[in-house]
Amino acid sequence: MNSPPSAAVPSVAADFPSFGPDFVWGASTASYQIEGAVDEDGRGRSIWDTFCAEPGRIADGSSGAIACDHYHRYREDVAMMRDLGLDGYRFSIAWPRVQPDGSGAVNQAGISFYDRLIDELLAAGIKPMATLYHWDLPQSLQDAGGWLNRDTALRFGDYARLMGENFADRVSMWCPVNEPNVAMVLGHAVGSHAPGSTLLFGALPVAHHLLLGHGLAVQALRASGATSVGSATNHTPIWAASDSEADQAAAQRYDGLWNRLFADPILNGRYPEGFAEVMPGPVADDLAVIAGKLDFYGLNYYNPTLVGAPSAGDAEPAIPLLRGLPFDFKAIEGYPRTDFDWPVVPDGLREVLVDLKSRYPDIPPIYITENGCSYGDGPDATGRVADERRVAYLDSHLRAVHQAIAEGVDVAGYFCWSLMDNFEWAEGYRQRFGLVHVDYDTLVRTPKDSYYWYQQVIARGAAQR
Repeated sequence: MNSPPSAAVPSVAADFPSFGPDFVWGASTASYQIEGAVDEDGRGRSIWDTFCAEPGRIADGSSGAIACDHYHRYREDVAMMRDLGLDGYRFSIAWPRVQPDGSGAVNQAGISFYDRLIDELLAAGIKPMATLYHWDLPQSLQDAGGWLNRDTALRFGDYARLMGENFADRVSMWCPVNEPNVAMVLGHAVGSHAPGSTLLFGALPVAHHLLLGHGLAVQALRASGATSVGSATNHTPIWAASDSEADQAAAQRYDGLWNRLFADPILNGRYPEGFAEVMPGPVADDLAVIAGKLDFYGLNYYNPTLVGAPSAGDAEPAIPLLRGLPFDFKAIEGYPRTDFDWPVVPDGLREVLVDLKSRYPDIPPIYITENGCSYGDGPDATGRVADERRVAYLDSHLRAVHQAIAEGVDVAGYFCWSLMDNFEWAEGYRQRFGLVHVDYDTLVRTPKDSYYWYQQVIARGAAQR
């Protein structure tokens, strides 16, 4: 078992709230961010392989080619999870690893890897939560139009069926699509993520096809015997920059685009006003598929967003690529910031949980499927990683979750992002979100103080069972 370094690590405060014996404690990762082995055992090429190979796309010029080498070190990583005491582990299946072209033949070597990983988790007493799409689309599907093409949603449904047939007997929970809003906006509207398209509102068909893919996957997983199927959607509280009518209207527009465009179809079976008319395909028929009943709703939260009316005159918007859009982003002041320069606003998590329950009274139990922070702390001369800022972040955000529960929100579990430092998309390896430090030269894993703090939190819950 991993033991804390000789120096004292932070203890859980005496007034830390109890979440009860049934609350699920977990951690999350994603395939392209940790697995590596991109050219091994028949894995196909993904859009992130292509994107990383394009000069200037990744801040440090890196890629996920090796990442944390989880593909070869998964047993070591599961042992860390077991020692941490996790109830559940959220990972993603790399579509190009199990179906290299996104359709047709299955790569048995890829299936075998996830067989081994899932069995290792179960042997450690950890329930697997599998995400089917955490952004690593097979490049062959992108070449055929990617998520702009309705056929990709159909292929995703087929892929979900295959995964259900192989793993539904052992995977406890399923998240079909991770953060479809991020995939649409960053990947297809502004181009900072793969595949790097800058379509602005021309990316809206991507949203519809991601949602349709989600709905088809829910159907396929249930048909394959899956017993708990949900989601993993990024939500942010939208704060208006002022009380002015223009800023309030801009905030409402962005809330519609970021939050409601994805939650309304899944939870209410309809689009926010004005969106259905611009979506492709038989929208009414598709919405019936998209709104298939869920067993849980997954929420990813990091920070609020401050939005105002577009900059006047010739002034540049905060994000130049968003020139011409009916809103602009403002800096949130007065809060501590992570090393990613994101504001630390724990009450924003309570706010978004309470808002979800208010907007969608029939929402199923909510799991926090991602929540975490980037701080660059590394091992000191004794080998200790004293990341007290992450401990404070986790403590404050979990207290915010508990407050939301006290206000009537059914929150059933919390999955910290992330189990270990990893490839952080366009930032490369410059941002560290992990409970475990990874030396990218040696791949040595070193549990941080936050790991041992979270271990205590989980142990407190386990003691109530």
